[in-house]
Order: sequence, then C-alpha cells, then structure tokens
Amino acid sequence: MNKYIAELIGTFWLVFGGCGSAVLAAAFPELGIGFAGVALAFGLTVLTGAYAFGHISGGHFNPAVSVGLWVGGRFDSKDLIPYIIAQVIGATIAAFVLYLIVQGQAGFSGTGGFATNGYGDLSPGKYNLTSALIIEVVLTAVFLIVIMGSTDKRAPAGFAPIAIGLALTLIHLISIPVTNTSVNPARSTGVAFFAETAALGQLWLFWVAPIVGAIIGALIYKGVSKE
Repeated sequence: MNKYIAELIGTFWLVFGGCGSAVLAAAFPELGIGFAGVALAFGLTVLTGAYAFGHISGGHFNPAVSVGLWVGGRFDSKDLIPYIIAQVIGATIAAFVLYLIVQGQAGFSGTGGFATNGYGDLSPGKYNLTSALIIEVVLTAVFLIVIMGSTDKRAPAGFAPIAIGLALTLIHLISIPVTNTSVNPARSTGVAFFAETAALGQLWLFWVAPIVGAIIGALIYKGVSKE
C-alpha cells in the first residue's frame, strides 16, 4: 500500500501546489504571480514530489504518465488501475481542501473556473477543441519522452526530477493560454468537481488527449532508445 499512498500524497501536492497557485496567487492584487509563476509552481511540485516519493512509487502523480510508462515497459500492469485511482483521489482531496480555503476570503462569491482545463469558452485564450486536442497530445508525448529519457539507466543518476520538473514548467508556459494546461487527467478531474463552469462536460478531452499523447511518447522513446 505504501506506493499507492505515495501516489495519492504526491498527486495531492501537485494539484494543491499547482492549482492552488493559480486560484490563490496568479491574479492577486498587484502581486500576482501570473502565468509564469503558475507554470513554475507546477514544475516545483513535480520536482519536490519526485524527490520525496520517487523511490517509493516512482513519482508518477499522473494517470497519463502511469499509462505511458506501462506502454513503455517500465511499469507493472497490476499496479496501473490502483495508481490511477490513488492519483484521482489525491487530486480530488487537494481540490476539496483548496475549495475550503477559498471560501474564507472576504467577499467570496464563488469558485468560478477554479483552475480547470477547457476549450472554446473555457479556454483562457478561447482556443477551439482541435487546438486543445493537438497541444495536449503533443505536450504529453514530449513529457513522456523526457520522463523516460531522464530515468533511463544510461542517464545521469539523481537528476531526473529536475529535468521532469523543468519540462512540466515549460509545458505550462506554452499551453496555459490554450487549455490552462492539463497533460494530467487527475489534475483536470479534481478541480472540475468544484468549478462553477461546464468543466465536467469537457473533462473527457483531458483524459483522452493526455493518455493518447503519453502512449505516443512512450512508443517514440522506445523506438529511438534501442541500443
């Protein structure tokens, strides 16, 4: 059970830290951290979480990553569903705690978008479904390539969390305007439960696209990394 609990806690940290920065700090009057700050927050959660729990569970914190590593031959199939369940639970608990916190602000009038992902009217830049689909597939594929490459036995030991965290930061810098950046179905699911928008109706895309992208990325890395 330890690895499942580690995945739950690690995913909690990713969602609480990343989405929390978006909800609480991104547009804070005069001192808001903006898109760049939110992108860095997501990267830092993965970096710190991977160092804290990577030796216990592998530090996936993301159903798409678990699927990709399974396709890439790096993950046991018997753990796939339990990992995904733990990740979604962790993400949902984080969103619930964040929901409790935001209600304590003077003049609270609702959660609004609550750092959810979306396309069309729910996209920060009003990008359509096609744009959202393409960017989520491409960036998740690249994310898996970075993860598999940096954790390869031939890669320098001990630096994988840094590469993975910086990759996630870059991914957010690219795609926040398009979808508010998912590349992680658990992250998308947890906050969608508490948003006051139609985010739940668009959630299917943020399961399908990251998982498809992860599979593509894993297959690409397997192909180019053969000795």
